[in-house]
Amino acid sequence: MSEYYTPKREKNLYQPNSKEPFKLSRSKIELYMNCPRCFYLDRRLGVGAPPSFPYTLNSAVDTLLKKEFDLLRKSQEKHPLVQKYGVDALPAKVAQLEEWRNNFKGVQVLDKAHNLLIFGAIYDLWINSQGEYLVVDYKSTSKNEEINTLDKTWQDGYKRQMEIYQWLLRGNGYKVSQTGYFVYCNGKTDLEKFNGKLEFVLTLIPYVGDDSWVNGTIAEIYQCLNSQNIPEPADDCDLCAYRQAVTDVSGKIN
Repeated sequence: MSEYYTPKREKNLYQPNSKEPFKLSRSKIELYMNCPRCFYLDRRLGVGAPPSFPYTLNSAVDTLLKKEFDLLRKSQEKHPLVQKYGVDALPAKVAQLEEWRNNFKGVQVLDKAHNLLIFGAIYDLWINSQGEYLVVDYKSTSKNEEINTLDKTWQDGYKRQMEIYQWLLRGNGYKVSQTGYFVYCNGKTDLEKFNGKLEFVLTLIPYVGDDSWVNGTIAEIYQCLNSQNIPEPADDCDLCAYRQAVTDVSGKIN
């Protein structure tokens, strides 16, 4: 049996009444938002979803963008994309940036009321002339259209991602702008040849975040984790629908 369908080690699972803060990542909060049942199975019972395929090309783009902005961080110059869009921002010089980018550390805030250690790894951080920090996220895709807005329903998760990062930084005492930015890299497929390289069209998309939902959601998650009952599945959860379909079909087999 696959390791992904066996209970995880107890130290990785939520234990009610534990005195140790329970680490809750930004991605697990998003899991709860998408389906409370899947979240409960994962964080309370140790039954995680099958892993998705790694987005290695996307990761390569992220790595190269980080290097590119880090060079400008040293020289304190504006990126050509930032200049093109007339944004008042420079890459921020923050000593903790590398730690904040680490997937296992990230920016952390302890919610003392619920004993939950909330954390998330940011991509980049800029600063404007008013001394406000701007959360920056990188996204890469390949679509036959120019990407200038975040108007698709499935992009709501991107918005929540940025808002949690803003909430985390504010929780660490930083003055954070309501406006964050997505550096969107769209791979071109209309070229005559590949020539051993991918070319991208870069756009810079501003987003005005609202993190007022975060505290209430953390309280909901705490109640969920401490419940003895498995939550109902989300109406649009494909994984829960699959589980139910397997159960229904299995009952028909003699």
